[in-house]
Amino acid sequence: MLEKENWNFELSEYIKQDEPNKKEKAQIWKIAIGLQDVDGLRPSKYLIDTAIEHIEGNINIDEVKKRIDEYYKISDNRKNEEIENSEEADKVAVRITEILSEEGFNFNVLELINIHLRLFKGIYKEAGKIRNYNFTKKEWILNDDTVIYSSYNMIKETLEYDIKEEKNFSYKDLSLEESIKHIARFTSNIWQVHPFCEGNTRTTAVFIIKYLRTFGFNINDDVFAENSWYFRNSLVRANYKNFEKNIFEDTSYLEKFFFNLLSDANYELKNRYTHIDYRDENNKEKFKVNNYTLEEQAIINIIRNNESIKQEEIAKLIGKSVRTVKTIMKEMQEKGIIKRTNGKKNRIWIIL
Repeated sequence: MLEKENWNFELSEYIKQDEPNKKEKAQIWKIAIGLQDVDGLRPSKYLIDTAIEHIEGNINIDEVKKRIDEYYKISDNRKNEEIENSEEADKVAVRITEILSEEGFNFNVLELINIHLRLFKGIYKEAGKIRNYNFTKKEWILNDDTVIYSSYNMIKETLEYDIKEEKNFSYKDLSLEESIKHIARFTSNIWQVHPFCEGNTRTTAVFIIKYLRTFGFNINDDVFAENSWYFRNSLVRANYKNFEKNIFEDTSYLEKFFFNLLSDANYELKNRYTHIDYRDENNKEKFKVNNYTLEEQAIINIIRNNESIKQEEIAKLIGKSVRTVKTIMKEMQEKGIIKRTNGKKNRIWIIL
């Protein structure tokens, strides 16, 4: 298995380059591999070498899958726990990369189930199947207590209700803080249902990343690559309450994760902060409030990556009409959030 620092460094080198295609591929690979940490899995050196070939454009994603499958067929005679862990990490990372490289997305329960099936087919016997039993799971951040998950006989109905409510929810005119609080609660609700026997956190993460892209967000790869275990712990805290110990559901940890993911915020995401016994008040940062909406933040992120981008291109990226984008950006200029330099040639957007 490969240590996080090694693969993270190798992939980050491509993100520093100016070639958009290589940069985008490297960002997706970082998210895909980083997410394996939620189950304590590490990739093999062979996966990183193969991923780099894909980033370089030497092979496509189908060839990547073929090579990884063949690699572990050869490894069958020397199977041990370390190889089995890296096999799951490698195969699921490739599949996450494939899904996140696709543009299509349906915001419904069947999409969530299909993501689980695609990620874990041939790895988990119950891939793509709703669990048919109730369970508990000891969590170290809860001193070996457990979150109460949804009853198995209500899983599909609960998911359908949560997604329907989210579809009908309007983010219009909400501040970024209000929007992130809502996104955090929706994400924690989906995760708390825990529809599958295994692989729920990775499935939830991929589903939410695809959903956030419909708002025009290009997800910050470093946040998942370096803090995926924190992501899981923050989901645990968002769904845990213990009245005897005066502990209640707390989405603030998850909200900080989403602030870092969707904006230029830099909250310290330490796993020890999520433990129910942690009491250092000096590390309980308050949210940095601004008056951006979710749409405005998406546009800011896009401009940050390409200051000369045209409004027509922004409209395509955030799924809005050009007229709507022009209206939003005119309001952003009036608020003093952005401005555009004058001149017929080489006009650029500046974030104020």
